[in-house]
Amino acid sequence: MVRVLVIGYAPDAVDFTDPAIPPGLTEARVAEGIGRDAQSMRDRGWEAVHLPIRADGSLRHDISECLARETFDCIVIGAGVRMTTKHVAAFEQVIDAVRRGAPQTPIAFNASPDSSGEAAARWLG
Repeated sequence: MVRVLVIGYAPDAVDFTDPAIPPGLTEARVAEGIGRDAQSMRDRGWEAVHLPIRADGSLRHDISECLARETFDCIVIGAGVRMTTKHVAAFEQVIDAVRRGAPQTPIAFNASPDSSGEAAARWLG
């Protein structure tokens, strides 16, 4: 079974006042999008694992720990992680942790909370 890791901010960790975040996006909409996306991947016969992160000192550890325990066919990094210049250092830490923990695994980038399956499909076919 194809396994996809989706790394994104926990819905309650998103700063919706940031101008880089699309207008109208809310915690509930992010959570709903993640749920739709997980179902979409199950419909493809894939297993989706969502790793919610926060822009704090725990994110590198959380990613490294997950990648030490499990292997994935693709890793999708959420748009919210890279969209805002406010968290460039956190984005760098995410990329570094993924590169170190899963150096041979393709990395994809979604455009919204419900497009991770599409992003992974670009690499998985």
